[in-house]
Amino acid sequence: MAKIAADKVREFRAEARFQRSSPQKAKLVLDTIKGMRVEQALNTVHFSTKIIAPVIEKVLRSAIQNANYVSQEQGLDIDVDNLYVRTAVANEGPRMKRIRPAPMGRAFRYQRRMVHILVTVAEKKSPTVVSVIEPEIPAAKAKQSKPAVKQATAKKTAVKKTAAKKVAAKKVAK
Repeated sequence: MAKIAADKVREFRAEARFQRSSPQKAKLVLDTIKGMRVEQALNTVHFSTKIIAPVIEKVLRSAIQNANYVSQEQGLDIDVDNLYVRTAVANEGPRMKRIRPAPMGRAFRYQRRMVHILVTVAEKKSPTVVSVIEPEIPAAKAKQSKPAVKQATAKKTAVKKTAAKKVAAKKVAK
């Protein structure tokens, strides 16, 4: 049972709530960094031209610091260089309803959207190599268990004539 707990991947998260941007605009940046290593994700967000990018960079840095802090507090062996962005989500926050003046004393309603940004980082585990050792089968049993394999003769497919060759063939036939 302790082995299962040791194999569990630790996640570290950070979130920024009630940010004044639409979820759609935040998702454009977050989709680019999903699955990336943390260092590469920071470079991508830092040089992004989107207005929401500095907020996402701040959340990503906070998630990295959370991983560093928790690993020190709990005595975990976390390599910050080995972290990657596991999830990056932009959830819709509350909408502010506003009124814009319209012609002839009317008023048009519009909504100011907000976004909750959630970034989760985790440590990428190195793949473990597992070798499978097959039991030895005596030679006498191995020969008996192999079924006879028949070779099927391969048919040659007819070569299709191109349109130019067909026209030339018809002229010759006439």
